[in-house]
Order: sequence, then structure tokens, then C-alpha cells
Amino acid sequence: MKNILVLGAGLVAKPLVRYLLDHPDFKVTVASRTVSKAVNLIDEHPDGKALPLNVIDEAELEKLVFSHDLTISLVPYTHHVKIAKMCIKHKKNMVTTSYVSKPMAELDQAAKDAGILILNEIGLDPGIDHMSAMRIIDDVKSKGGKIVSFRSYCGGLPAPEANDNPFGYKFSWSPRGVVMAGSNNGRYLQESKEVFVPGKELFTHYHHREIEGVGELEAYPNRDSVPYIDTYGIQNAETMYRGTFRNIGWCDTLKAIADLGYLSEEEKPDAKGKTYGEFTAMLVGGESENVKEATAEFLNISPDSDVIERLEWLGLFSITPLSESSNCALDFLADIMLEKMPYREGERDMIVLFHDFIAQHSDGKKQNITSTLVDFGIPGGDSSMSRTVSLPAAVATKLILEGKISLKGVHIPNVPEVYNPTLDELETMNIKCVEEYKPL
Repeated sequence: MKNILVLGAGLVAKPLVRYLLDHPDFKVTVASRTVSKAVNLIDEHPDGKALPLNVIDEAELEKLVFSHDLTISLVPYTHHVKIAKMCIKHKKNMVTTSYVSKPMAELDQAAKDAGILILNEIGLDPGIDHMSAMRIIDDVKSKGGKIVSFRSYCGGLPAPEANDNPFGYKFSWSPRGVVMAGSNNGRYLQESKEVFVPGKELFTHYHHREIEGVGELEAYPNRDSVPYIDTYGIQNAETMYRGTFRNIGWCDTLKAIADLGYLSEEEKPDAKGKTYGEFTAMLVGGESENVKEATAEFLNISPDSDVIERLEWLGLFSITPLSESSNCALDFLADIMLEKMPYREGERDMIVLFHDFIAQHSDGKKQNITSTLVDFGIPGGDSSMSRTVSLPAAVATKLILEGKISLKGVHIPNVPEVYNPTLDELETMNIKCVEEYKPL
């Protein structure tokens, strides 16, 4: 029997835990600060164990790492390097769904010396995006071709029948991280020209893409795309773009929210006891009695515009009191978004992942290659987000413990040894990228 340690019992953990417990040769320990969540995930399975753990307790954490064959870290990324060092010390493999940070990358040689694999970015985005892209890239290269353009997009959205609010978006947990991403800078390569987008202008740099079976979506830059030229080994690419998908209207509305100052993390002690309408009036320098008109004037848009209507629907002009436990504009925004934009019981979410390549073959002819994943949550069951984030990590964990992945060091899933068997098994669970090839 192999013993697996899962750190964290958050909303994406359930499919991973159940997948591993279904394997007859695995025992799974779920350790979580809130032990009741771990108990629910184990659900009395005879090969499962739930334990209370605060990852700040390094002595207890290290005991658990030592006593298991592999550790899956689903806790916040800030803890990953500490856990990785423990795995190196005790020669235990490790899996995470998070991006490789610079301190994590610096552990590569130490992990190799310890004879272990630390596999990161094995979720959805990052994860399935890497694997589905590399399968196409390596195939083109194997035939003597090269990639000259690559555009990739991913978004988690409500399924069409659940898309019933003006924002076209819903949250199953705190929106803070989603809206915080609206402050990130963007960088990409467009026809050999590098484009830098300051965070404050992020939502002005969007375009529309039509996705078969879904319809038209907005896309805006997802952080720094340029390093992926090297990650994917496509040095001939003249265009390299990674974007985020949202429904139509999101970008204009989030730009307005950012311009109002609602993405600020600066503490606002003078907001105590105020309503959302009074706080918005503070931000725009107007009176709460005519906050809607003052906001429209501040943003230089019509009071009858779709953007103002969305802000009004959200409650930013309302008499709803601000939470006493929040103390900055970003938290006030997250509070009301979670209240107004939750998934209701039985509603489905949807994942859309889309790659768009231009390949040039050895005969000089060009070809457009697309890869599309559209996946839906299960009503009353697992969300699409939880399945597509956690199942790749679960499959990779199984492959590592079965000796079918023999890599050592710090890696992401951009090599055939990882992506081929992982993608193949995901397809058996109806998580499948559909590829199309068209001559240009």
C-alpha cells in the first residue's frame, strides 16, 4: 500500500480524494485546519483518514510528510516551498496545482539529488492547458514543423442556463482572488512586437472570441505570456498570448470598478458604519442621495449605460451596510459579490479552455490548429472547476506512485511522459480537448 498525504480540504479537493480512495493500493490522509472538511471528504472510507493540521505547525507537518510516500499540497502557494523542502529532506515526492515560484524552481537540483519529483502546475490553468498545448506542439515538431503563433484562453463561467445575472459570472467561494487578478500587469507577444499592459489598463485590452457551442466571449491578458515561449519550446513564435475568458460586459464593468477604487486594499477606517451607497459616494466625491449620477459623471459614462446598471444591480449605490469585519474597498466588493453572485443549489458551472495555433510545416504551408475543452459541472455533484483542477493532480499522483512517471527534480507537465498518460486518463472521465486542423 502507498500512503498519500493531502494537505488542504478546500472546494477543489473532493474529486482528487475520491479518485485516490477508489484505488485499491492507496491509503489517503487528508489534513486540514478545519478537520470537519477533511472528515466529509473521507466520508468513512476504510482507507481514508482525516486529521486536524495547521500548516504553520512545522513539527507536525514534517511528521506527516515523513510518514507518507507522496504529499499533495492544496494549501495556499505560500506554503509550498516549505513543504517541498521537507519532501526533499525525507525523499518524498510532491504534487501541487500551483505555479512554480522562483524559490520553488531553485529547489530543482536538491530534488534531483534526493531522487524525488516535485510536480507543479498539474491542474487546469496551469495544467490541462500545458498538457493539451504540448501534445500539439510536440506533434508538429516531430513532423518537421514549427509553431509561429499561439493564443491560449481559459475561463470558469456559469453554464448557459445558470448565466442569469448582469455580470455573467458566479462565485462558489470568496471572489477576492478573482477580482485581485484585475490589478495584475499583462505582457504578450503580438506579431513579434512585445505588448505591455499596466494593471490599471488591463480591462481595456480585451477582444472577443467565438467558441463553438458556447458563443462569443471576452478575453483579456492573463499575466505575463512571454516566458511561455521558452516553456513550450516555440522560439519561432511571433505571437504568444495567454488570456482569460469572461462573458460579454465583464471587462467594461470591472474597468469601472477599478477606476472607482474598489480594487484597493488600503484600509478605510472612515468607512465604518457606512452603507455601500455612502462609501461609493466617498470614492467619487459626490453625495449619497445622487450617488448613481455622481458615479456616472466620475466615470464619464451615461447614467443609463449597461455598466451603471450592473453597478446598481450589484448594490454599490444601495443602503446595504458595509460589513463590520471588512476594512478595505476590495473586501467590501468581495463581500457583496459573494452575496449577489453565488451558485444556487443544483446549478452547473462551465470551464472553457481554447488553444489557437498557427503551424508552419517543412513544405512552407501553414495550418490552423485549435484545441477546445468545454466541461460542465454535475448538478448536485462536483463542479467543473473542482474536477478539472484536481483530477489531473490525482491522475499524476497515481502515475508517480505506480512508477510510470520517473522524472526527478522540479517540473511542470510539459513532457510526454506526464501529459500523454494524464490526458488519456482524463478522457476516460469525459475531460477531453477536441482538436481541429484546417489549412491556411
